[in-house]
Amino acid sequence: MTTNNPDNIDIEVLIGDFYDNNAPGYDQPHGNAAFLGIDMRNRDVFLAGFAKAEVYLHDERLDQIRERITPDLSSGNYYNAFESFIKTSHRYMGYEPHVNPENILFKLWFQLTVSIGLGVVVVGTMAYNSGGRVTVNARTYQDSSASRVLNRRDQYVRTTTTRRKIPKNNGGGGSGGGGGGGFTGGGSSYSGSRGKF
Repeated sequence: MTTNNPDNIDIEVLIGDFYDNNAPGYDQPHGNAAFLGIDMRNRDVFLAGFAKAEVYLHDERLDQIRERITPDLSSGNYYNAFESFIKTSHRYMGYEPHVNPENILFKLWFQLTVSIGLGVVVVGTMAYNSGGRVTVNARTYQDSSASRVLNRRDQYVRTTTTRRKIPKNNGGGGSGGGGGGGFTGGGSSYSGSRGKF
């Protein structure tokens, strides 16, 4: 949704009202929906997820998407920003909500590098060990019947104990993501992320 916002209404309120009044949804009225709202007057951008999109495109993921598209919005490349929003949102919806889709483990280049490295190590180990095994050890040349070792004994000498104080975590810690979700005027909950461009 792009608006020149002649009435100077907050973009988050505009998106909420649009959702309440028009009942968009992928699967049903007031259903799964992801929004990209742009207020050209105030240079505000707001991303929102409703229903299933609220869970899969939670505040932290929407922050990541907004940070990705903001440079294109700032430079006037609106088509690229819209396309990036659609593709990235679609990709993020394919991951469970607790997974970070930008984790390096999900990058193709990383997976290929690890696979090639692992292959080199395995093949190198096989090539190194292909010459046969050495079967000679200390017992090969030892005559235990003529040995002067009469008895073996292990003796326990001491125990050492070290004490240290474990620090306590009294801080509450912050929540991830900038947040920005809430409820529309009609009572529908949503996730959200907003910023300037």
